[in-house]
Amino acid sequence: MAVPSRRLSFFAVTALASVLALTACVPSGNSGDKDTPSGDASGSTQSSTVRVVVHDSFQLSDEQKASFTEKTGYDLEIVTNGDGGALVNKLILTKDSPLGDVAYGVDNTFASRGLDENVFAPYTSTVEGEQGKSMRIEGDDTLTAVDYGDVCLNIDSDHFATVDLVEPLEKNGFFNPANAGMAVVTNPATSSPGLSFLLATISKYGEDGYLDYWKQLKDNGLKIVDGWEDAYYVDFTATGDGDRPVVLSYASSPAVTLTEDGSRTTTEALLDTCFRQVEYAGVLEGAKNPEGAQAFIDYLLSDEYQNTIPGAMYMYPVSDTATLPDDWAKFAPVPHSTNELDPALIAKNRDQWIKDWSAAIIG
Repeated sequence: MAVPSRRLSFFAVTALASVLALTACVPSGNSGDKDTPSGDASGSTQSSTVRVVVHDSFQLSDEQKASFTEKTGYDLEIVTNGDGGALVNKLILTKDSPLGDVAYGVDNTFASRGLDENVFAPYTSTVEGEQGKSMRIEGDDTLTAVDYGDVCLNIDSDHFATVDLVEPLEKNGFFNPANAGMAVVTNPATSSPGLSFLLATISKYGEDGYLDYWKQLKDNGLKIVDGWEDAYYVDFTATGDGDRPVVLSYASSPAVTLTEDGSRTTTEALLDTCFRQVEYAGVLEGAKNPEGAQAFIDYLLSDEYQNTIPGAMYMYPVSDTATLPDDWAKFAPVPHSTNELDPALIAKNRDQWIKDWSAAIIG
């Protein structure tokens, strides 16, 4: 979730159970025939295509598209719209004439923007598992959790094995500002991982102290870029040709930076810097094909798709029965604890925090 823009590999795994779960999603009046749109009592017709609005990192293979069509009778059209933050902004700007039927990639740092603007329509999937239910936003009946991951700083372990640090890499359980000249992170105003890291620093240092921490990073040469792809694949020494051995990425990232024999990883996540990111899907209010949108959400929750999330999206699946790759248990464990903030506090202060950060750090 060709090389995905935010993840590195793809595991094609299918599950027979998902066939039974998705059979119930075939729309009435369609009988699985994608060329025959369904109708209602008034004689109006519903499109046989589901338009799916996603962020740039979304991955869905041709085989999965064909499987969805075979099971539901609907064709898929994928519409990409930048990073998670850009996606939410576009959904809001086009809410009176929706870009599609269903959106995927809205995360817990930006979700309240869409909810406040009534972008999404109510839907609760019958195939949602207990873990997914636990990740729903309190009081909301529109967004369905699809995957989750922990945004945190990663280091090039091989680099630090050959250099002597003047200061410890971590200080007081967090990244030491004295080493900021080695790091590249993403802008919280343009990147959902960037916003997650900003929230991690607010959780760690408080509203009165987080900007002081950032100013120390800036004064010591921190590099800030707009998107995760540039940070990880261009500036990071372990995966690009850059000169930054510290990068903002995910706790799961070390599971793909393995040596050729797979015996070890060349990177390490600084787990004390993590912030939990949950990605959601939702039916768009005013969708031309709401039944198809619901069927697509059900498909995202099926193990046929959930089993591929680690390899394609490089996030953890929310399914209670999905299978993780062996390398994840060894090299990408879920952090025991993360830096957290009350979602209501994020919703209330997010925009002001971003403005304050931009004024202090970008100028």
